[in-house]
Amino acid sequence: MPKPGNGNASETLPDLLRGGLEVVFVGINPSLYSVARGHYFARRANRFWPCFSRSRLSAGVRAALGVERLEPEHDRMLPAHGFGFTDLVKRPTANANALLPGELEAGVADLLAKLERWAPGIACFHGMTILRRVHPVLTGRRGTPSLGPQAVRVGATRLFAVPNPSPANAHFTPADQVAWYDRLDDALRELRSRPA
Repeated sequence: MPKPGNGNASETLPDLLRGGLEVVFVGINPSLYSVARGHYFARRANRFWPCFSRSRLSAGVRAALGVERLEPEHDRMLPAHGFGFTDLVKRPTANANALLPGELEAGVADLLAKLERWAPGIACFHGMTILRRVHPVLTGRRGTPSLGPQAVRVGATRLFAVPNPSPANAHFTPADQVAWYDRLDDALRELRSRPA
């Protein structure tokens, strides 16, 4: 049972998943703030929505929705446009440092089941912290993952990593974040161009 103040597992963000998704964004776990607001990346300081909105990756969905900038309130509309959301751990916390030892690794089985069921084209991990911790369990292989496309797949799903969009991630600027979403768009275009 979660400790008081660390979030209740029954109160979390729902997975936004369905068949036919091109990209599923995989986060570490929901923040208490996002759960309270009911949307992914709800904190205004988080760089996901502004950087995703400035990238080529979101051009189609922005045009379809008739907006220049996507906001947290658009998250539930995105699966209809090929983008889904999930987390490795569904238990919300104030920040990822509040997760218990082994919680990330324990979430791998659920993530594998989701990827197998929905078979998105690409699972995009937000941050190397998450991917380094789960890579050996997720892929069954040793090795050091890096940003960008990964050498292994999970079933039909390709793996890709971008920097964590948290404002606490001072190693990457917003322009860097946009560039990584553009690279993800390149990978998606390459995937679309391959024969089925």
